[in-house]
Amino acid sequence: MSLLDEEGNQDESLESKTLSAEDQVKDPSTGTRVVAGQIFLESGKSESQSENEENFHSQEEEKENSLEELNSLEMSNLLNKDLEEAEIQSPVLTAIGGTADGDPCHFPFLFMEKEYAECTADGREDGRLWCATTYDYKKDQKWGFCESEEQSNKRRQMQEAEDVYQIGMKILNESSKKAQKKVAYQYLLKAADMNHTKAMEKVSYALLFGDYLKQNIQSSKELFEKLTEEGSPKGQMALGFLYASGLGVNSSQAKALVYYTFGALGGNLIAHMILGYRYWAGIGVLQSCESALTHYRLVANHVASDISLTGGTVVQRIRLADEVENPGMASGMLEEDLIQYYQFLAEKGDVQAQVGLGQLHLHGGRGVEQNHQRAFEYFNQAANAGNSHAMAFLGKMYSEGSDVVPQSNETALQYFKKAADMGNPVGQSGLGMAYLYGRGVPVNYELALKYFQKAAEQGWVDGQLQLGSMYYNGIGVKKDYKQALKYFNLASQGGHILAFYNLAQMHATGTGVMRSCHTAVELFKNVCERGRWSERLMTAYNSYKDGDSNSAVVQYLLLAEQGYEVAQSNAAFILDQKEASIVGENETYPRALLHWNRAASQGYTVARIKLGDYHFYGFGTDVDYETAFIHYRLASEQQHSAQAMFNLGYMHEKGLGIKQDIHLAKRFYDMAAEASPDAQVPVFLALCKLGVIYSLQYIREINIREVFSHIDMDQLLGPEWDLYLMTIIALLLGTIIAYRQRQHQAIPRPAGLRPAVPQQEPPPEHQPPQ
Repeated sequence: MSLLDEEGNQDESLESKTLSAEDQVKDPSTGTRVVAGQIFLESGKSESQSENEENFHSQEEEKENSLEELNSLEMSNLLNKDLEEAEIQSPVLTAIGGTADGDPCHFPFLFMEKEYAECTADGREDGRLWCATTYDYKKDQKWGFCESEEQSNKRRQMQEAEDVYQIGMKILNESSKKAQKKVAYQYLLKAADMNHTKAMEKVSYALLFGDYLKQNIQSSKELFEKLTEEGSPKGQMALGFLYASGLGVNSSQAKALVYYTFGALGGNLIAHMILGYRYWAGIGVLQSCESALTHYRLVANHVASDISLTGGTVVQRIRLADEVENPGMASGMLEEDLIQYYQFLAEKGDVQAQVGLGQLHLHGGRGVEQNHQRAFEYFNQAANAGNSHAMAFLGKMYSEGSDVVPQSNETALQYFKKAADMGNPVGQSGLGMAYLYGRGVPVNYELALKYFQKAAEQGWVDGQLQLGSMYYNGIGVKKDYKQALKYFNLASQGGHILAFYNLAQMHATGTGVMRSCHTAVELFKNVCERGRWSERLMTAYNSYKDGDSNSAVVQYLLLAEQGYEVAQSNAAFILDQKEASIVGENETYPRALLHWNRAASQGYTVARIKLGDYHFYGFGTDVDYETAFIHYRLASEQQHSAQAMFNLGYMHEKGLGIKQDIHLAKRFYDMAAEASPDAQVPVFLALCKLGVIYSLQYIREINIREVFSHIDMDQLLGPEWDLYLMTIIALLLGTIIAYRQRQHQAIPRPAGLRPAVPQQEPPPEHQPPQ
């Protein structure tokens, strides 16, 4: 179940979000750019570039001014001409049938004492559109239909489909119960059968992922093909995914690339993200950092524009392989019992529990659903108890506004002031925002800077971010890119999305730093992966935990296409365990190998070791000890993996893929033991085995007789060594004889004594007669 379904945002976030025409045309490297709420003034020009261009602009300014008047006059004439032509060329509706067949419709016309500027269905029970061909219908009775009967039927069918779709969406958005959502999808299914485009998009994704409908890859493929024919970017992107992953169709990276490209041209953000990753990693295309930068920056602009003051939802990344390897390791999820314990404490008046639960419900994550109503209640309780943190978060909620909390700058300001007076950095940052943007107070950059500095000094990321923004844009302070870079870096260490975004912009344009396409792409990729579609990670995880591996693997595969390393490793893990029945038996290991490879290239140690294992044992590929050795060595050198070091020791010991070398084997075993305490026991056993092998090998290599012939006992033990030896042998012999005689000597037991251990008496009937 998707979290976004409950908010009704799945259309624009989870599946895809379509760009407006203006966004599609705008070049992201030019024009203005918003950085943390401020205008990104230079956008593409470093400070030195700006200075070099100032003279040129001043020389050109006069020419531009002199041409401006002529251009404006010329443009106004052209505009008037275009408007006249548009009026002339505007189509004239002709009446069909009725009493004035073939006559042009007259707008406006008077009917039932009401003027109509367009065709109407008023007065007709069949709902068919008509118009009058003279002004006064009652007087002249001249009329005709605006559409043919076929067009009318089609329009009514589409209107009926739209009504059914709206009913389904209303149920979907207003209910959180799974049963109700299934009912909603039945309405959407009915609307999709009536060729309603948006309903088909919703249903096709539900069939693909198994969301509230039974998973059916073939049916979803047919709907995607139909949507693609109609030019739907969502359909094009999804069809590209099916060809890329080989689900329901024969895998074809060339076709996938074509559909992804069409989807991106249609403004689909997920398609842009997939293309960005493909150009970055060189998958099916020539590796191109600049092309990756273009796609990632476009998506990042939209993700950054959606970030609210409260920070949005938390992205939960859980690796299935790590959970299995370390079952006791915390996955970041809170147990239900622990949540109930915190709720109990909060009800009893524990302020810290109230604030903690408030933050959990405000942002969501860690197994807790986002719920602004619950967050508001917990913050209110803690604020009434005098907690400054709760006051500050209430200020943020009022400043942002939501369905639960009405937007109010005045109320937000009151909470921010109370919290700031108590030295709370969240309140100080909120107060700085109020003075920066004039929310409830006059704009005052000096006070804004003061409060942001106070918040930044206490390590609050919002304060650091806004301080960096003020230095970047020169608002209230002298423009200083070095200071901006410093504060953006500090905020990025706290995980603030906008800090990553701003740093990416600076590295992409070379502002305040040396331009680095690679660094910019990595930062933009980080921002893109915080988009709302990232909630699919949690949905896929829940599907896997519920035992629906087929649904989980499809969701992880789509996220893997978008470049999520955790999704790549999780998809590979499910395939490796052969838990997904939708993938053929012979295809599981090759596909798992592909995704282990992609996850390993993004730095995941377990994936790198898995690649070594696959080549060592021949899973999904031929047995290749040399390649396995390379992967183990990379994991050992780059990630200091104890497992990889142990494997390298074994390969050196056996001479697999490398020349046999017992000394190097011991060295790698020792390194593995130092790298991880868990490796010490297996390393000890391996070293014992290695010691035996080394001893046998040494004995094999030397000649025993030759060794004894070179030993001089007189020189080693002295001239009387034989007497010493005989004495020792005699003593040993005497000791053995004495010991054996004592063992055979019987010890008589005195009469009348009972045994030391009491024995149970037999029953009376079996006792001998007295």
